[in-house]
Amino acid sequence: MTTPALCGVHHTARPTWKLAETLRFYRDTMGLKLVHAISARGWGPADHPDFLHFFFDSGKGSTIAFFYYIGDDRPDWAQAQPRYDFDATHTAWVVDTPEEVTAWRQLLESRGVQVTPEMRHEVIESIYFRDPNGYLLEVTRMLRPFGELDAADADRTLQAAIALEAQAEAGGAPFRGIDGVWQGKARAAGAGGSAPASSNPAVLVIDVEEFHPVVEAARAMPGATVTGPHAGYWRIDSSSELVFQRKPMGFKPALWWSMLTGGYAGRIHTYTRDELRIGREGT
Repeated sequence: MTTPALCGVHHTARPTWKLAETLRFYRDTMGLKLVHAISARGWGPADHPDFLHFFFDSGKGSTIAFFYYIGDDRPDWAQAQPRYDFDATHTAWVVDTPEEVTAWRQLLESRGVQVTPEMRHEVIESIYFRDPNGYLLEVTRMLRPFGELDAADADRTLQAAIALEAQAEAGGAPFRGIDGVWQGKARAAGAGGSAPASSNPAVLVIDVEEFHPVVEAARAMPGATVTGPHAGYWRIDSSSELVFQRKPMGFKPALWWSMLTGGYAGRIHTYTRDELRIGREGT
């Protein structure tokens, strides 16, 4: 079988326990642009922490990326931990087409390598496999390029998280989940210059292709109002409960667990693999 060509490294990723310091070093000291951030409520399993996954431009389409697992303390010893090895420490090579992703999977499987099915994570679709050391490797393709809206949203994500991290370090409430980041983004960014009213449920949706199904679902939702986009975000408001179903929107699980990344106001009543319900604050 002919070996398909690789087009370079898309990103390498490592865990970090110093969110603000990592941002300052790569963005300010090294001068690398912050281009994208994923903020997610775990990725399904009950014991998976909420996390931030953020990317810096490292030239010619490559990026260097970091995972910040919210509420997890850094180990005192250097022995590798499965969570960080599996989710964070890996190298990804980029290809141009879905056919090339499939070709790599077929080649690897033909040589006895276990390969995952294609998996979509917002702006990339990937397959994963391991080398003899157990290191995680990835072949991926970009579904769309990073844009200025991604960069601005990434900065809002990290600034909201850094504020919560600083409060925790100063003796405030522990930083243990993604909800504070999403709610902080909603308060800071709002839409059209105003933040959502805290008593009613509202969702801000970044105006990018992968999240448009959220907007379309809201347009069909009784009692929901959709406005925008303003300053790069659609705004969904309701005086009652907002209810989203994953499968009718066509979301794969990884994208579903990130769908509130633009921010929200109100109180989450239900967030399961298939249903999200957001009600009024205090209800």
